[in-house]
Amino acid sequence: MVINTFGKPRLSKFYEFQWRSNKSSSAMSTQDTRLVYKHYATLYFVFLFDNSENELAMLDLIQAVFVETLDKCFKSVCELDVVFNYSKMHIILDEIILGGQVLETDSVEVVRAVEEISKVESTTSAGTLINKSIPSWWAR
Repeated sequence: MVINTFGKPRLSKFYEFQWRSNKSSSAMSTQDTRLVYKHYATLYFVFLFDNSENELAMLDLIQAVFVETLDKCFKSVCELDVVFNYSKMHIILDEIILGGQVLETDSVEVVRAVEEISKVESTTSAGTLINKSIPSWWAR
């Protein structure tokens, strides 16, 4: 999860949803869940994970992989990059973590994969995927 200094979530991704009652507090703590965060400029990067993971490894994943990759993709990432490029943020996060499992820890490889996906998306426009029999006013 990425939140700004005012507490507004800017990016969130959950791999296991847990129902909570309406009467529960805003803090969640269980025996098997831990939280680490890192503050950069106006953003907090927050990771929640289970006891099988190491806190220092998660902090390193935030700092040396996720934030470093964001800086390479956005040239010094800021809150507006997160807000206006949320789909690219999810792609980056999916290249690093998928289904709750860490897949890639090399930011250079993540950037390379994101650039390849961006090239494919730029060559494939939505207009070419629309059937020619659809009226032009409807395809807008």
